Amino acid sequence: MKNIFILFLIATVFWSCEEVIDVELDTSSPRLVVDASINVLLDDGSVSSTFILSETAPFFGNEVPPVTDAIVTLTSENGEVFSFEHQQNGKYTATVIPEANLDYSLEIIYNNETYTATTSLQKVVPLEEVRQNNEGGFTGDMIELEIDFTDPANVNNFYFFEGLSSRGDLRDSFSDEFFDGNTVQAFYFAEDIEAGDVISFNLYGVDEQFYNFMFALLQQGSDEGGGPFETQPATIRGNIINETNPDNYPLGYFRISELSRTVYTVE
Repeated sequence: MKNIFILFLIATVFWSCEEVIDVELDTSSPRLVVDASINVLLDDGSVSSTFILSETAPFFGNEVPPVTDAIVTLTSENGEVFSFEHQQNGKYTATVIPEANLDYSLEIIYNNETYTATTSLQKVVPLEEVRQNNEGGFTGDMIELEIDFTDPANVNNFYFFEGLSSRGDLRDSFSDEFFDGNTVQAFYFAEDIEAGDVISFNLYGVDEQFYNFMFALLQQGSDEGGGPFETQPATIRGNIINETNPDNYPLGYFRISELSRTVYTVE
């Protein structure tokens, strides 16, 4: 009888643990999210200018709501105006060939509020040799790739680096404060990488503000064990401001970068 009573007591405890608890989360009005980048490929001068607009999603939301009805324009310092047209899923495009040493001002009008940012084309140096090390990583048996670039001397430079593949993406940001005028090594490694995998290396020229922005995002993502573009526990603001209602600040960034790209197939 004693054993039966104990079993009955355990069953009662587990049954009571199945009670559904409704968790009330604080909600806030959605904010505008802007991913606005113009990239000028160093090799041939081709330009990619696609801006992606969306709104912040609820905590348990499965989809990011695209913004499809904004008015998006870009104005150069010499008065040339570029109108961005919505294509699909919040993507806006225009034909823009940015010139060096000119400021470009972004204006987004959405929900009767005006958002602005100003930046200029940031130069970059070419990526150089890719070297493959088959004894890399912490365990000494991972494939590790290393790629170089040479920083110009006596100039303050900032860089954003990407190594992208189906095995995983790696991102980093660099300031030349401690390597001015020297050759720099950037690394890529991922679990299960093998011969035949294709890795795209991208090096962007960026300004100091974007470097600080991305450095904070990457640091926060590293602390949380996630990627820099996942939901972050703290808000990190970019260079875009809300002229109409500063308290309703947007998220994201507007930049114009030269881009050096190298594609490597693992041997």
